Amino acid sequence: MTPAETPIALGSDHAGTGLKATLRATLEAAGHPVLDLGTHGPESVDYPDFAAAVCAAVADGAARFGVLVCGTGIGISIAANRHPDIRCALVHDATGARLTRQHNDANVLALGARMIGAEVALDALNVFLTTPYEGGRHDRRVLKLSPGWSPSA
Repeated sequence: MTPAETPIALGSDHAGTGLKATLRATLEAAGHPVLDLGTHGPESVDYPDFAAAVCAAVADGAARFGVLVCGTGIGISIAANRHPDIRCALVHDATGARLTRQHNDANVLALGARMIGAEVALDALNVFLTTPYEGGRHDRRVLKLSPGWSPSA
C-alpha cells in the first residue's frame, strides 16, 4: 500500500466498526492519511448516512478512495452507488478488488464484516489501492456509469 497525500475515507455502520478499525490501523501504519467518517460505536445507525459522507468526500476530492463496511456490504454499496460520481464495488476477495479497479475504475470499496475475515479484507484493500485502471475498452462502459468521468490517476 503506497501512501498518497490525499486521504482514504472510511465509513461504516455499527456492524462494521470492528473491521473498519482494523483497516484504519493498517492504513495509518502504512502511512496513509485517513478520514474516518464514522460510525464509532455499537449503537444502531443507518448505513446510508455513512455511505453518503464517504461518497461526498470522494466526489469532492477530499479523499482519493472510499472504503465502506457494513454487516454484508450489500446495503452500504447500494447506498454508495446512488451517488453519480461513485463506482462502488462490493468485493469478497483480492481478485474482485483487482478486477473492479482494472475494469470499472471503482473509487469506493465495500466490504461485509460478517462475510469475510480481517486478513481477506486487508488483502482486498491492498489490491484495491495499488491496482491501476486499465482504460482502453473499459472507458466507454465506465462513461455510461458515470457521465463526465475521466480516468483516475
